[in-house]
Amino acid sequence: MTAAALPHDSASAHEEHHTSLPVNNRKLAIWTFIGSECMFFASLITTFVIYRDSHATGPGPKDVLGVPLVTSGTAVLLFSSFFVVMALNGAQQGNRKKLLTWLSLTVLCGLFFAGMQVYEFTHFVRDGMGYTTNLFATSFFTLTGFHGTHVAIGTLWLATLLKDAWKGRIPPEKSLNLEIAALYWHFVDVVWIIIFPVVYLMSLGHK
Repeated sequence: MTAAALPHDSASAHEEHHTSLPVNNRKLAIWTFIGSECMFFASLITTFVIYRDSHATGPGPKDVLGVPLVTSGTAVLLFSSFFVVMALNGAQQGNRKKLLTWLSLTVLCGLFFAGMQVYEFTHFVRDGMGYTTNLFATSFFTLTGFHGTHVAIGTLWLATLLKDAWKGRIPPEKSLNLEIAALYWHFVDVVWIIIFPVVYLMSLGHK
C-alpha cells in the first residue's frame, strides 16, 4: 500500500457508514433518537391530560389560552416542513440557489414559532400563570416548553447548515447532513400537530 493511497482509503472509510441493515448508520441513529423522543413526548402529553383540570388555585385553560396566535404559529411550522423538503431537493440536485432560498425560509419559520412561544409565555406570566401556579400550569409549561426547546435546537441546527450552504459546503454528495436535520424537523412538526389540538382545542372545549 502506497502512502498516496492511505488518505483515500481513510476518507472512504470515513464516508462509509453502513450497518448490517440496509440503512445508513446516521439515519438509523436519528430514527432511534426520534423513537425515544416519541415516548418522552407521549409521557408529557399524558401528564398534561391528567392535570389539565387541576387549576383550583389559579387560571385554567379557558382563562389564558388563545387559539388565533397559536394557529398562525402552527401554520408557519407546517409550511416549514414543506420548505425544508424543497431545500433538501435543491441540495440533492446541486441547485445552490434553491437550497439557500428554501432553507432560509425554513429558518425564518423556526424563528417565528420560537418568538411566538416566548411572547405567549410572557403573556401568561403577566396574567398570573407562572410555572408553579398550579398543576395545569406546570404540565403546560413543561410540555410546550420542551417542544419549544426542540424547535430552537432545530432552528439552530438548520441555521448552521444554512451557513455551510452559503459557503458551498453542502454539495449533493453531502446532502445527507441536511436530510438528517430535516427528519428531526419533521418530527418536531408532527409532535406539535398532536400538542396543538390536545392542549389548545380540546382544553378549551373541555367542560
